[in-house]
Amino acid sequence: MAQATQRIEAALGRIEALTDSIRPVPPSVSSLVVKHESLRDSVTNSLKELDDLIERLER
Repeated sequence: MAQATQRIEAALGRIEALTDSIRPVPPSVSSLVVKHESLRDSVTNSLKELDDLIERLER
């Protein structure tokens, strides 16, 4: 049991060291992600509208 606890503590130490070395995402990348999501939603809505129009025209 003590050996398992030591291994877990060692693993937690390695994880903590890695998290300290990870750089945060620059704001410019974050804003690009937000813009991408917004554009994706806009395109999805536009395609839905076009699909609805085409469906009405085919009737």
